[in-house]
Order: sequence, then structure tokens, then C-alpha cells
Amino acid sequence: MEIEKIVSELSFKAVRSSGAGGQNVNKVSSKVVLTFDLHHSLALTDEEKLLIATKLSSRLTTDAVLILNCEEDRSQFRNKELVIKRFLELIKNALLVPKERKPTRIPKSVIRKRIKDKKTISEVKKNRRKPNLE
Repeated sequence: MEIEKIVSELSFKAVRSSGAGGQNVNKVSSKVVLTFDLHHSLALTDEEKLLIATKLSSRLTTDAVLILNCEEDRSQFRNKELVIKRFLELIKNALLVPKERKPTRIPKSVIRKRIKDKKTISEVKKNRRKPNLE
């Protein structure tokens, strides 16, 4: 994965932020909307595209376009930086392949201890019974 190539494929759109903020919100387009077309990306291999598509299936549109918004800051430039950072983190996490879990074997000492404990508890319960005097 080449970060520079992927960032060059991103498209941005500046939109007016929602919520409170007075005149600044009404005048300035500080919200940044990032879009990334997964199928038309040249920076990713087919395997990487497939992995991202499966892991981020809930966040992709029907055309396999990823859309991210950022309106945290009053500055459009800062929002653009934040949304790029979020996007790269999202892609890196989607490309991580988790290690396959190897089931551990139960040690023989643990098995022996369990059987010994069962026997001692059995003896304790046996000793609680009334003695047979016949």
C-alpha cells in the first residue's frame, strides 16, 4: 500500500457545517467530505481491494465508494488533515490480517491435578456417609 498514491486518488468537497456557530457556520464551508472509489483505485491490488471491501462493507456505498466527513474544527484545512488521517487509519486496520489462533494443549500436570482433586473430594464425601455396621 502506497500512501501517496492513495491520497492522490481521494476527492474532497467542502460543505457548510451544521449546528451552532453563528455567522461563521452560515458563511464558511469548513466541513470536508472525503470520497474514495475502491473499485477504480490504482494504488491497491485486487487482493487488498477485496479485503477492504469485506472488512468495510457496512461503510461502503453500493458503488463501493467510501465517504467520510469531518467538521470538528473551524478550519477547512485542519478538517481535511483530520479526515485524511482517519481514512488512512481505517484502510490500515482493514488491511491487517489477524494471526490464526493455535489452540493450546492442556498440560499433563494440570490433567493429573484435576483427577487428584476429584479423588480427594470423592473421599471427603465418602467419609461423610454413615458407617455400615453389618
